[in-house]
Amino acid sequence: MADRRRTRRLMLSGWIILDKPVGIGSTPCVSAVKRALREAGEAKTKVGHGGTLDPLASGVLPIALGEATKLAGHMLDATKDYAFTVTFGAQTDTLDLEGAVIATSPVRPTAATVAEILPRFTGIIDQIPPAYSALKVDGKRAYDLARAGEEVALATRQVTIHQLRLIEFVGDSATFVTSVSKGTYIRSLARDLAVAAGTVGHVTRLRRTRAGPFSLAQAISLDKLADLAIERSLDGAVLPLIAGLDDIPALPVTPEEATLLRHGQKLDRTLATPGLVLATDAGRPVALVKAGHDGLRVVRGFNI
Repeated sequence: MADRRRTRRLMLSGWIILDKPVGIGSTPCVSAVKRALREAGEAKTKVGHGGTLDPLASGVLPIALGEATKLAGHMLDATKDYAFTVTFGAQTDTLDLEGAVIATSPVRPTAATVAEILPRFTGIIDQIPPAYSALKVDGKRAYDLARAGEEVALATRQVTIHQLRLIEFVGDSATFVTSVSKGTYIRSLARDLAVAAGTVGHVTRLRRTRAGPFSLAQAISLDKLADLAIERSLDGAVLPLIAGLDDIPALPVTPEEATLLRHGQKLDRTLATPGLVLATDAGRPVALVKAGHDGLRVVRGFNI
């Protein structure tokens, strides 16, 4: 019985990777996971998501459970991959299918024209976020101001487009795959691509294929999650906490060092390479720590 209780505690500190469907926001997905946990008879635990997806977007949505919620910020900073389709000839106020048309153009670029401009949108670029976004302007959400009919002026920001490829061109629409840094808006990228091609456009399909270390290969549907909950077999759907830290090297520590870290104390150890490392005790996550010239300092501690 003790082993079973211990397994449950560990299971509830991890990740459920959803393949979010079109038509539902990220917050309702968190609620759906909470319902699944209750249905499966699991203990109440913290639940949060690691990166918002618009209702009209689908794909990888990491859901953090328990101690993994401490890593939500790390997940927000992660590189993300998308497949998206831009339809040329009309621009909407939301830059996607949800909005009203605010500009049209008779110009329809060719596949060659679109392919020719892609290098201009690779690397570090300047981007203006959409007016319909969750960014704040004078303490208010930009989308609330936009919906109220107010003019929204958002500052230009620098983002990084690691990769951008045209994979299909059919009729008035072009489909791309891209890998982008945090803070990148695909809707803005679509708008700017269309303008650079001499026309206007908006996103008609958006699918996130990867978020940090998580991909569609690990994702499950909400229906599948509900079925597993009814069967009380969520174990197979929950990835361990450390799955969200695949890009961070592990650092084994002694039980004595683990106790110090759990109390937030610094370790007088230096590493050859500074940066974030995951301190582990016999394979169990202890803390996310930052290695510097003066030792190891706790960034996030884990109670598992």
